[in-house]
Amino acid sequence: MSSVRDIKRRIRAVTNIQHVTKAMQMVASAKMRRAQYRVLAARPYALKLAEVAERLAGVADAREFPLAAPREVKTVGYVLITGDRGLSGAYNSSLIHLAESCLAQEERPAVLVTIGRKGYRYFRQRPVKILKNVLDIKDDFDVSQAGELARQLMELFLQGQLDEINLIYARFYSALHFAPLVDRLLPIETPSPEDAVDADYIFEPDPAVILSALLPRYCEMKVYQALLEAKASEHSASMIAMDGATRNAGEMIEKLTLLFNKARQSAITTEILEVATGAEALKDW
Repeated sequence: MSSVRDIKRRIRAVTNIQHVTKAMQMVASAKMRRAQYRVLAARPYALKLAEVAERLAGVADAREFPLAAPREVKTVGYVLITGDRGLSGAYNSSLIHLAESCLAQEERPAVLVTIGRKGYRYFRQRPVKILKNVLDIKDDFDVSQAGELARQLMELFLQGQLDEINLIYARFYSALHFAPLVDRLLPIETPSPEDAVDADYIFEPDPAVILSALLPRYCEMKVYQALLEAKASEHSASMIAMDGATRNAGEMIEKLTLLFNKARQSAITTEILEVATGAEALKDW
């Protein structure tokens, strides 16, 4: 059995770790609430933008525009959005596993665009071409940063370096639930005029002019929404992981305290026996 001093040292160390994980849980919870507010505020705009694009596609064939025109896929790109830091449970590993699965099942030549250190550090040691890497996306990033990233992706598509671009990120559902998914970014999926719902709308200017201006904005909004979803999911995963670590530390402290009490009782019993044995020896002497 460990000595009383060693057990006390372990209890003190675990208690200090518990204080740290509890503080990290509170910080992650505050960040998650702010990210959740931004996600929920942006979703109606993204949905309405998609609805307007569908209405315009019913009048002007979106497939005639470069960003929505289907073509032979020679190279497909996957944009993997992970975190820059760990301590978030299985958040990063689940996204990396999904990306690996997509690359393994892909029959066409595929490349990666990584956003976040975790995905980049993992795949740079694998036989996968990383076309571009983006680091240090802050929690308070704005639309302009997401728009710049979306414009770079659109440029890769329009120049023919990539013929299809898919986003891999975690969709945020609630504080305790998120799920990794694959969502196509380019070419933009819009219904054909035959499949679109008929509606009597008056467009000013021409629908084709509106659609040509709307499609790049739609792409930028989709990247922005994906980054928001990823940040909220990351903070949610970190909050859950730190809550679990705090509870595990509490359970370990209870076990160590029980062990400490047993060790101290054993030490006291041993001392009493030694004193009694010594007293008996003095009587006989």
